[in-house]
Parts: sequence; structure tokens; C-alpha cells
Amino acid sequence: MLELEELRRQLLPYKGKISEMETSLCIADAILKVTDFETQLTNPDIWSDNEKSQTILKELKPLQNKINSFNSFTNNFDDILTLIEMAIEEDDDSLYDECKTSFKDFENSFESFRLATLLQGEFDSNNAILTLHAGAGGTEACDWVSMLFRMYTRFAEKMKYKIEILDYLDGDEAGIKSVTMQISGLNAFGYLKSEKGVHRLVRISPFDSSGRRHTSFASCDIMPEIDDDVEIEIRDEDLSIDTYRASGAGGQHVNTTDSAVRITHIPSGIIVQCQNERSQHKNRDRALKMLRAKLFEKQEQERLEKLQGIRGETKEIGWGSQIRSYTFHPYNLVKDHRTNEQIGNTDSVMDGNLMSFINAYLAWILNQENESV
Repeated sequence: MLELEELRRQLLPYKGKISEMETSLCIADAILKVTDFETQLTNPDIWSDNEKSQTILKELKPLQNKINSFNSFTNNFDDILTLIEMAIEEDDDSLYDECKTSFKDFENSFESFRLATLLQGEFDSNNAILTLHAGAGGTEACDWVSMLFRMYTRFAEKMKYKIEILDYLDGDEAGIKSVTMQISGLNAFGYLKSEKGVHRLVRISPFDSSGRRHTSFASCDIMPEIDDDVEIEIRDEDLSIDTYRASGAGGQHVNTTDSAVRITHIPSGIIVQCQNERSQHKNRDRALKMLRAKLFEKQEQERLEKLQGIRGETKEIGWGSQIRSYTFHPYNLVKDHRTNEQIGNTDSVMDGNLMSFINAYLAWILNQENESV
């Protein structure tokens, strides 16, 4: 009974924290806006103005998602509190293990939910375009890219996100030289932006008959999928468009037609390519979307550098530039060098369990912003 009372004592302070979260998320305002939007959508005349109706639908969905997520979370709190109080009232110690497990799960989910509220950036709710490139390390690096590709695929599956392979290039001997995929789902970019940078692997190489330890590098680039209403000027005369036969995973159409598209933006030197779709026309459209995202990212970076009075730094995919190290030998450890978050279970991380790193990054970014104020 004392153990149940202690669980209840630990749980009750979360009621105030949830109330604070409700205020910070502006749930009351969101409910009013949803009500207003839904009222407007009941008016038949609104559908004659396609631009206005689509704007309302676009703004309505994230508001509804925010309200539903918050309500689901508060209902979870109420259910656990009810379970604990029922066990106390009935003097039923047999429910202690269930109550304790439910409380621990709630504690973990509270921190994740709290940090998810930090995803208030303009594009945090957008889909993400993730690109992996092999760096220093040769065949080892290509194998490392294939391992990271699996890790992010598993993460996306756990988050119930949709995955589309946009471009894929096999390594010369093994693994993947580069791969680009779109990860679609609520807050995909907001979560995955923490992964941008160089990832370092230390392990005994399966490709070295002498069993020596090797260090490999791969870069991860993350961009949000940019909506068409974001103004980015792309002139036809600034583009060089090449077609080629697709390679790698892709189905029966691969290597049968010149459907893959590579676009070079001449003024910036940015190159994008897509081979996912069966038609050259669709691959061109997807590649142009990727180019718009890269150009927007470049413009934002230049704007920030101008405001801060600094010069941008381009890091080599190699020593000294990694954001995270994955050590498989002589010990098991994955460590993020920005936040100092570390996990000894490398198998779990490589299986896509990345939320502890993502949460630590979001908290680190918040602290950085608070210190700069």
C-alpha cells in the first residue's frame, strides 16, 4: 500500500506540468481556430474559392493533430491516476506492478511529448528528405551508409512514417555509395533535423582478413520538403538537365529506359537527382522539388550568416567533423558529441531507437536559444 501511495505522490505533480503545457501549446486558441475553420468549411461557397479552402485545410490539420495528441496524453494521465487510486481504495497490492509499469511509461512519454512541443519551427511539421553519402573509408564507408540507411528506415517504421527511395547508388564493391529518401509524416523534419552532420563508425572490419579496427565516415543531410507556395526562383536557363538509366533497387523499370534525372543548378553548383519514378517526367518533378528545398536551405543559411556576421563552414566528411560516433570495438558505445548523450546498446540504436538522441538534441537547442537571449 505504501508503494502505491508513493506512486500516486510522484504522479500528481504532472497534473500541474500538463496544465503548463496546455498553456504553452495554446490549446484553447487552437480549439477556437479549429471551430472557426470547421464552421467556414460548412459554407458551400468556400469550396468555390479553391485557394482559400486549401489554405484552411492546410492550417486545420496540424491544429487538429496538436489537439488530439494533447487530449490523448491527458487521457493517459487520467487513466493511470484512476488505476492507482482504485488500487489504493481496494487495498489491492497485486496491481502495483501494473501501476508501476504504466507510470514509468508515462514518465518517458511525458518527456518525449514535452520536447515535441518544441517543434514549432516553420518547417518542423513537414516531410523530410534525407540523403546519405559515403565519406572517408572506401568500401567500409559504403557499408556504413547501408547500416545507417537501415537505421533510419527502422526509425521511420517505428514512427509510422512513409518511406520513398528517390535516388540510390550502389558501392563499387559492397554497400551504398549514396542514397536519398523522402520520409513522410507529421514532424518528420522536426525530429530528423538532429541527424544532419557526419556520423563516424569504429569497428573490426568484416572486409579486412587481418581483423584490424577501421574508422569510417558518412554524411547525413536533412531538408524539409518545401511546399509549392514558398517562393523560390528557378530559371530554366540556370538548369542543366541530364537523363540516364536508373540503377540499384527500383523494380522492373530499372536499367531499361533513361528515366532517371539529374539536375544541376549552374549558379549555385547544387546537383540533385531522382530515379524513383517510372517516368522521366515524374522524376524531373521530384528532382525540382528537391532542388527547391536545397536552394531554400542555402538562402536561409546565407541569411543567418549575414545576420550573425559569420562565414559559413563546410566540413569535410572525415576526422574531427563528426556529430556522433558509433563504437563497436573495443567497447560498445554511441555518443553524440553535441549533447554528450550516449547509449551503450549499439544494437538498439542501429535498430532505429533514436528518440533519446533526438530528445537530447531538442533540449540542447532550447538551452542554446535560452542562453543567447
